[in-house]
Amino acid sequence: SSDVCSSDLLDSYEDTLKGTGKVKVQVKPTVKALEPFTHPGYPGFPCTAPDIYRAKLFANQMAEWEKAGAMPNLVYVFLPCDHTEGTRPGSPTPRAMVADNDLALGQVVEAVSKSKFWPKACIVSTEDDPQAGFDHVDGHRTVGFCISPYTRGKGVDSNCYNQTGMVKTIELILGLPPMNQMDLAATPMLGCFHEKPDFTPYTAVKNRIPLDEMNPAMNRLQGSALKWARKSVALDFTKEDHADEDTINRILWFSQRGDAPFPGD
Repeated sequence: SSDVCSSDLLDSYEDTLKGTGKVKVQVKPTVKALEPFTHPGYPGFPCTAPDIYRAKLFANQMAEWEKAGAMPNLVYVFLPCDHTEGTRPGSPTPRAMVADNDLALGQVVEAVSKSKFWPKACIVSTEDDPQAGFDHVDGHRTVGFCISPYTRGKGVDSNCYNQTGMVKTIELILGLPPMNQMDLAATPMLGCFHEKPDFTPYTAVKNRIPLDEMNPAMNRLQGSALKWARKSVALDFTKEDHADEDTINRILWFSQRGDAPFPGD
């Protein structure tokens, strides 16, 4: 969990975007047993710091590992801002938070691919809570990336994989046994890989949406915009998965599609 020493979330965003380093984030571990293995300043929920702040911490850590000549075999990177905070006044707009999340992931990939560890690296990435917003093809489908010099660049693998398949892929790479029946029976992401490596580094794509685009104040809203802003204020964004799923879905739909009929109604 994390807290920003500031009364204004926008301060945190502007501080990160400008690189001034004035806003400090205080972090306390939520799982005591993981404390020795956790970055001491890496923030989780609430989303009071942008994901590019987290990506910068990761890049700095990569630089330290390069100096040391070694890095851990498994690193878990948490980029939570794709959850958004709906249309709550004073928070970034949903599309700004998603743009921040996308950019940060690109920056993480860039940091790894430009490091000395890239020839033996593999990144698997998926969205948290993908079931909260149905894909245009199927409600069970979401984004999944497998990124490595040994994966097929710019390719699409249409095999059916899932979360446990990602876990099994990691286990096979690290030579770890399955933890239970679920990952034992899972399909590893073998179709993503090929034998001929491509060590070309990746450069993160710049955001096309301003990361500090903020939701308007309540007194500037009316109609549906005011209704959904009020519902956003009423939701609990202090921890992951505490916001009501159906409500946040409808808020996000309105933020992108206005009063167009919500799917399923």
